[in-house]
Amino acid sequence: MYGLSQRHVKTTIRVAEDVLLQAQSLGINVSRVCENALRIYVDAMQAASQQIGALRLPKEDAGKIDWEKFKVFLKARYAARTARDRFNYAKAYSHCLTQKNLSELQTLSPDKRGHVLKSLSALAKFLGMYPDWKQLILDYDLKWVGRSRDEVIIDRLTKVTNPDEVFEWIRQVKKARSELSDFMDFIAITGLRFEEAIASYNLVINLKGEGKLSEYYNTSNQTLEHYKFKETFLRRTKKAFISFVPETIIEQLNTKLSKRQIQKRIQKRGLQLRFGDVREAHGTFLTKYLKESEIDFLHGRVSTSVFMRNYFNPALIKDLKTRTNRANTKILINLQPSFSVGVKN
Repeated sequence: MYGLSQRHVKTTIRVAEDVLLQAQSLGINVSRVCENALRIYVDAMQAASQQIGALRLPKEDAGKIDWEKFKVFLKARYAARTARDRFNYAKAYSHCLTQKNLSELQTLSPDKRGHVLKSLSALAKFLGMYPDWKQLILDYDLKWVGRSRDEVIIDRLTKVTNPDEVFEWIRQVKKARSELSDFMDFIAITGLRFEEAIASYNLVINLKGEGKLSEYYNTSNQTLEHYKFKETFLRRTKKAFISFVPETIIEQLNTKLSKRQIQKRIQKRGLQLRFGDVREAHGTFLTKYLKESEIDFLHGRVSTSVFMRNYFNPALIKDLKTRTNRANTKILINLQPSFSVGVKN
């Protein structure tokens, strides 16, 4: 042990005995050498700390986030709905990031906490605070995941998706709002998510008007090839590759619709919005004709690489088209307003 005094501070450091003896034999002032070494180390740490601090959002600017630029930042990276959700959550909880206090997030439900974490992560990247953000996540021991995969599967299995019940709802909508009939038939046989169905429906109409429908609709396979429009249909977590649609349905589409128009017209007739159930009912009905893996493919629940490797095959597409069209024919029969009995094979 070697006692070291510096001004009015006394401390003790441990030095290997052989090193101390060698230093003393050479006449080295051990105290001065230790002090100098410590000063060099402190100076280096302070310099590094100042560099890191320069990357952080200054405290005086914490409340001056340029939300319009952040909105542009999000729109360039996410689909419109996701960007809107990220923006709203980030704005509501931005104080947690700028004040570096995530205790409020610990009281949220797992699902909501997941949304807030994703949103604040995007904001942290925008502000150049991402290293700080990752450390905060560790410090507060927060988890990114919401519900487990098992919970999602159980929800899907226990959810009421009786096709006949959903088809009856579609018949009610078509009877109450005849101008929506073509769209209701379209979403029922494609199984697309509501916003995907609107985008696809309007894209067909636009391309028909421009004489470019062949860029989207493959007549020989009777398929809408969504994968050709990546920005719209191949999103980070939600994808749509192809949909089998009879040419007669494509020919009927002629009036564009917006999400708001559809929702308002249905609700004005006192009917609920059940478009999520339509997708589930579509998947349930297809089990009579397709394998589970094939339904996952049509519903976009496979990766892009899996699609190109396993499904982008003319022979497979032809066989899948035959069986899917058989199912589509049954679905369209069940959607006729006068049809009121249960779904038959």
